Amino acid sequence: MNAREVLIRPVVSEKSYELLAANKYTFRVDPRAHKTQIRQAVEEVFGVRVRDVRTLIVKSKPKRRGYTSGRTRQWKKAVVQVHPEDTIELFEGGDL
Repeated sequence: MNAREVLIRPVVSEKSYELLAANKYTFRVDPRAHKTQIRQAVEEVFGVRVRDVRTLIVKSKPKRRGYTSGRTRQWKKAVVQVHPEDTIELFEGGDL
């Protein structure tokens, strides 16, 4: 798996923007990727030094539309903390 396959897209939410103050960036990642692959992918794509990677599985939620009921997809999220001197420009007000 190459770096572009590991990182799917950044997560845009209120919580992810609050974490930017602590140099923590949130990404949606491939469910098969482990922490070492995520660390290497972020370092390769953005050219930053990664200090810590935390991963979690976002569970699916039940949804309804009329009589039809179903569930959303389950997905994997990674919160990556970078070195205090480094930043990722993608999150600093640029276009997503």
